Amino acid sequence: MIRTVYVSDVGHVRSVNEDSSWVAPLEQGYTLGIVADGMGGHQAGDTASRLAVETIVEDLSAIPAALSLEACGKAVQDAILHANQVIYQAASQSEEYHNMGTTVVVLLLGQDKGVLGHIGDSRAYKYRDGQLFQLTEDHTLVNELVKNGQISQEEAGMHPRRNVLTRALGTDEKVAVDLNSIEFSEGDLFLLCSDGLSSYVSTDRMVQILGTAGGSLQSRAESLLQLALDAGGDDNITVVLMERQADSAGLGIKEWKS
Repeated sequence: MIRTVYVSDVGHVRSVNEDSSWVAPLEQGYTLGIVADGMGGHQAGDTASRLAVETIVEDLSAIPAALSLEACGKAVQDAILHANQVIYQAASQSEEYHNMGTTVVVLLLGQDKGVLGHIGDSRAYKYRDGQLFQLTEDHTLVNELVKNGQISQEEAGMHPRRNVLTRALGTDEKVAVDLNSIEFSEGDLFLLCSDGLSSYVSTDRMVQILGTAGGSLQSRAESLLQLALDAGGDDNITVVLMERQADSAGLGIKEWKS
């Protein structure tokens, strides 16, 4: 059984929440989580992230049950690329939406395997046994500078162009999707978030909250959001949690085909 929860907040500075999210079980037995962080100013960023989530949910809600892991990966990739087309076309047809775009991170889970697709700097993490593992790589200018050894990780956090994306959904007619398969087991917890959380809350603090003994999934999500607000809340904040718990009788989850 996979339990899910999400929370989102506009923050202390922005007037509009340009983040969109969705997390729930699908009828076919999968569980789907999405976070999208829009950009392009008032309404445009909000529209881009909403279109991304709506398109991906609609596409993945229509896939057959018990697909192979490879087929699920293709379905996730196709859904993200479809969302890119929808946003790009909407931006091309309206001056108001010109150059709008969004990040996106999509996690589709089966019983013990899943597929992760992403573009931009919204992140996915896996929490297991007191450790937090980042599953996505930021598509940002500063991350490229860090990888090339031009700046340190510490300098990246203070860099004046730290919010510049090198890849986004909907800004170009074609885009590449980072796609990975993942394995998980009972007790593992996945965190999807916009950079309103990851840029303001340290990994150590995330671990402390996620590892809170006896804390409900809802309370842990709300605590993470509050940490970001307490750190300034300079951006929209969205948190999605997906936790694998012991299956209850009669609540079986479909397995992947081998």
